[in-house]
Amino acid sequence: MLIFATMAFISMGCKKLLEEHPQAQVVPSFFSSPSGVLGGIAGVYNDIRGQWGTEGFGNEMQAGTDEFLLGQSGNSISCTYNGLNATNFGAAWGVAFQDINTLNGVLQYGQTVNVDATTKKQYLAQAKFLRGFWYFYLVQNFGAVPLHTTFITVPSQADHRSSVDSVYALIIQDLTEAAADLPNTPTAPFLGKPATKPVAQFLLAKAYLTRGWLNNTASDFTSAATICANIIANKTTYGLDLWQDYGDAFVPANDYGKETMFVSDHVLDPKYGYYAVGTGASGGAAQNLSPWFTNWNYPNNSGVNSFVNGSGNFVNSGTSGMIRDSYYGRPYIRLAPNYYKWPSGPNAGKTYFLDEAFTQRSDDSRFANSFYTVYISNTSITNSATAANNSRGIGYTTVIGSDTAVWLPDFDVVGAPQFIGTRPFKGIVVPPRLWNNAIFPALKKYMDPSRGANFNDPSTRPFVFYRFSEVYLIAAEAYFKAGDLANAAAMINVVRARAAFRKTNTPAQNAASVAALTANTLADLTAMGIDYILDERSRELFGEWQRWEDLVRTRTLVTRLKAWNPEASPFIQNFHMLRPIPQTQIDRVTEGPPFPQNPGY
Repeated sequence: MLIFATMAFISMGCKKLLEEHPQAQVVPSFFSSPSGVLGGIAGVYNDIRGQWGTEGFGNEMQAGTDEFLLGQSGNSISCTYNGLNATNFGAAWGVAFQDINTLNGVLQYGQTVNVDATTKKQYLAQAKFLRGFWYFYLVQNFGAVPLHTTFITVPSQADHRSSVDSVYALIIQDLTEAAADLPNTPTAPFLGKPATKPVAQFLLAKAYLTRGWLNNTASDFTSAATICANIIANKTTYGLDLWQDYGDAFVPANDYGKETMFVSDHVLDPKYGYYAVGTGASGGAAQNLSPWFTNWNYPNNSGVNSFVNGSGNFVNSGTSGMIRDSYYGRPYIRLAPNYYKWPSGPNAGKTYFLDEAFTQRSDDSRFANSFYTVYISNTSITNSATAANNSRGIGYTTVIGSDTAVWLPDFDVVGAPQFIGTRPFKGIVVPPRLWNNAIFPALKKYMDPSRGANFNDPSTRPFVFYRFSEVYLIAAEAYFKAGDLANAAAMINVVRARAAFRKTNTPAQNAASVAALTANTLADLTAMGIDYILDERSRELFGEWQRWEDLVRTRTLVTRLKAWNPEASPFIQNFHMLRPIPQTQIDRVTEGPPFPQNPGY
């Protein structure tokens, strides 16, 4: 987001002011200079860095959805909703309002700062975008929230919730004004992938779409579709486009490339992540751990003589065929892709992961580009023919960089885990019927093999909020809600046509895959409605920290979880479409009317 020299100001003098209690410590005169205004904006970007990419936010945005089940080391409350309450929900409520107050100071006092008109316009537009960003997070998660638009300098123990409509009115005003004044492409001192005109427009489209779902307002759907169409029409001006190959969107060298719209930086610099390089930090402020939450424990659960017990379950046994390395990542095992096969009911025999989301895997490259299914040996082990549970009848030594230690095929394999049919396999084969909360295909989109001092260090890749492909999907959803299914299908087909491309295919093979993936989109969309769009969002955006908000926006959280998530379905209720107001907020309001909790908590 912000790769610029003024960040040094944060690490020296502004960190305390912006990270602790700016409403009590930052006085109006702080915003009277360009460095003060810029420091206030940079401090807010820094606080965003301290949320997205961390474990708490990983649970907020991904756990308890149709895409994920509880991993072996996951948080059962977040995944199942059983026991979720105002004291155990780790929301960014306090940080959000702290930052909103800082931004109010920038907007209120930065009007007179002594800089040229163009620079001042960008400073104020950045502040408006960030205030709209935080309020959009708050209203989606909590509904009615306090609406603060002036800089608070005197502490108060009174507060109240403003209506959802009034919050959306401010969001739309802020983002509209920000979009009008932000530059088309990143401009100093805001380099990297910060807020720009198309980023503000995109978030504005999402705000219109989300409000439209709440109120069933046709004009909101039309506005969202029009804004997205304009971004697409002007993509060259904005320096945006899709990579030809879906997988290229996740190559580290392309993190700041044409498909990436908005990120939070975590470069290898103390100003961007508060940890000591080389120590393998495992959590804390501004640490990007996003590559590893959906990673299984491959070093400890890849026993070469694993077997299937009498109940048909995978049992780990024997020497592990893998050791931890930077390529396959650090295993946190918090979330597992939804591998559960429903035994009965309308989805009998189906898993969400393979049978609903990633269905056309031979033509659609997104499954292969999103998940590790093959683990090549990174350690040499010798397996005796007489070792416990070795059913192969042979002994052997694995070859580093050549032999496959673990294969997780997306289809059944007879003889697994030690045989392929009747042929002995040096590693283990774990097909879908043997997947569980400890062994599953790991999401590889954000893996970070670049860390040298200690490959257990937090990731230095940026956290990506928005990619250009999502503009097409938001446009499709808006057109769908506006009743224009033809344009909705056309937008989806742009994304699906890209998904058909494989570098290893011939032009004829790629053309055949495009035809296969785009032929029935309109018919499927007509038949399935919003479920088709949500499935397409899974294929395109799986694990990109948006799913909970997707399901809440489309009012499908309860129905989708009851249909697909066996862990959450017994507990999910309609009131879970809002988060609990943190108890600390309720306790601090001691003057005037009590601060109300959301229903159900």
